[in-house]
Formats: sequence, C-alpha cells, structure tokens
Amino acid sequence: MPIAEQNATQSLKVIDTLDTDIITTVQTQLAPLYDRFPLLATDYFGVPLANILAATLIFFIMLGLRKIFTKIILVFLQNLAKNTKTYYDDRIISALKGPIRFVFVIVAIHLFFLLTFSEPKIIKNILDTLLVYALFWAILAVIEALRGLVYEATAKFNKDLSKEMGNFIITMIKILVGGAGLAGMLMVWGINVTAVVASLGLGGLAFALAAKDTASNLFGSFALLADKSIRIGEWIKVDGVEGVVEDVGMRTTKIRSFQKSLITVPNSIVANHPIENFSRRGIRRIKMHIGLTYATNSEQIMQIIKDIKTMLQEHEGISQGDSLMVNFDTFGDSSLNIFIYTFTKTANWAKYLGIREDIHFKIMGIVEKNGSGFAFPSQSIYVEQMPDKMEK
Repeated sequence: MPIAEQNATQSLKVIDTLDTDIITTVQTQLAPLYDRFPLLATDYFGVPLANILAATLIFFIMLGLRKIFTKIILVFLQNLAKNTKTYYDDRIISALKGPIRFVFVIVAIHLFFLLTFSEPKIIKNILDTLLVYALFWAILAVIEALRGLVYEATAKFNKDLSKEMGNFIITMIKILVGGAGLAGMLMVWGINVTAVVASLGLGGLAFALAAKDTASNLFGSFALLADKSIRIGEWIKVDGVEGVVEDVGMRTTKIRSFQKSLITVPNSIVANHPIENFSRRGIRRIKMHIGLTYATNSEQIMQIIKDIKTMLQEHEGISQGDSLMVNFDTFGDSSLNIFIYTFTKTANWAKYLGIREDIHFKIMGIVEKNGSGFAFPSQSIYVEQMPDKMEK
C-alpha cells in the first residue's frame, strides 16, 4: 500500500478511536441519569432521550465555541499580530478564519450524529470529506496570504518579472495542493488513487495528445519569463494585437487594447511571433515631408532647410545623439518636397505629440519668414492659341 494511503488510513483509524472514546465517556456519564430519571431512558426512534438532549446541547456548545473563537480569540490574535514587524502573520490569521469556523460546524454535526448513534457510513464519509476539504482550504488560504513573500523571493532573481514569476509559482503550488486534497478526499471513500492513476494508461496518452495546445502554451509562458520579452504594464504589439499587457498567466497573456477591450492571446502565439515592445524604446521617430510651392526659388529652399535643421539641433525635445536629416527630397507634381527625419528624447505618447506639434508650428514660421508657402494639389492648364471666333 502506498505511503500516502497508509497515512490516510492511519489518520482515519485515529479518528475512529477518538469517536469510540467519546461515546464510551458520554455513555458512562449518562448511565447514572438513566437510573435516576427513567424518562431519559425512553427511546425515540431507537435513541435514548438523554442522548438526544446531550447531542443537541453539545451541538449548540460547539456553535457557541465557534462564535467565541471568532469574536474573542481571533480578535486577540489579530491585535497581537499588529504589534509584530511583519504583516504576513495578520494575513495568515485572517486567511484561517473561514476554514476554522467551518471545522467547528463539521465537528458539531459529527458529534450530534455520533451521540445519537445515527451516523451511517455515508454521513461519516461526507463529514470526513468536508474535514479534508477544510484542511486543504486552510493550506491554500495560507499560500494566498503569503503571495507577497513569494514576490519578494522572485524579485531577488528578476525584479522586473517578480510578479509574473510569483504568480506562476503560486499557481503551480495551488495545483499540486489541490491535487493532493482531491486524492485525500477520494481515499476517504476507499478509492485507491494510485490504481486510478495507473489505470489511465492509453487514456492518459490520449489526454496528453488532446492537451498538446495547453502544453504548448505552458512552455510558451516559460519562454516569456526566461526571455523577459514582456512584462505587465508594457505597450506591445504581437500577431496584429496591440495594447497594454495586463497579465501573463500559465496559458494566456491578457492585453488591454486602446479601445479598452480585453484580448486574451495564447502564450504559444506570443512566444512564437515577433513582439514589438513600444515601452522599451527610449525615443520616438518623427518622419515627415513638407511641400513648398513651385514659386519658391533655390536660395529660399536652401535657407529653409538650413533654418529647420538649426531649429531641430537646438530644440530641447529632440535627441541629438540619433539621426537628424533635413534634405530637399523630390520634385512633386505640385510641390517641392523637403524630407525631415529625427527622433524625440521621450517615448511617452503625450509628450511626443507635444514636441511634434511645437516643431510643426516652428516649421510653419520658418517657411513664412523665408517668403514661401505650403503647396496644395493643383494643376495648371496652358492654352497655346485662342480661336478668333467661337462657334455658336
């Protein structure tokens, strides 16, 4: 027999032994009452009246103890925890409140049926299952309470991805604990968990093939964490999806688009497609063409180019360590085109728009100062000869 099942069996035997001791002790205390008060020995549905009264009394005593625990003991422990330097003890105490209160109810019901000799096997199994559930509920609650501690540990390896790595580790631990809890509940009903797992056989292989996409997404999440290609809060574009990363999970990455819709992308797609990470650029590009009228002469164009270049070199919002080009580019159909190519010092969208707007106004002033103007699409029609007479 596997060790896990042996431990579970031994635990159930200990509980059964305690139950027997409780019944023996209570019946020993009730025996003198039967002789002194014969009415208490009267059977109702096969249960002595004294046992029914004792079971009801103990049931309400347990509920009273549950209230005392909540109102007095728990509050005392929370006040005590406030005096410590860490806040994790506060979180653990708050997390255990629900499971422990639930245990009081389970024990109260168990004792009631125990003292009335009316606890069938199925009721006992249900109560034992709920007890195992409460135990693993408490473990999962403690894990959640210590989430911040996991973040602190992962931050020592990678500060930027501490939250993503922490969430992944916590999810894996919860899955393992949940699996152990499910196995424990199955063993209460006498199900051989090891035999069930071993019997999967080809069914397990079929399941693995069916879950290959899930496995691909799982390994995709590993790749994202290892490559540090994205993190929460960054503005990215991948496989046509653009927005801000809200969460990097085990299976999917959630991206909030600029239309405020939430887009869920499988990690396998994110990991296997080029990722354009806009948040990791320190500068933004300004690229434009301005068209001057054909009435502008060569001297005016050269002076306009010189003034624009000087303005950009002196502008506090322009990155001087990157490319800066201002050139007479093409003879357009209706304009003389000047090409402008430079970068701002900031990648912030709002600041970038402000810098580009300021440059636009300065370029307009330079063009006006040099006696030129901006061209617009137009056509000139030349008539070589006018007829002497128009036919009517």
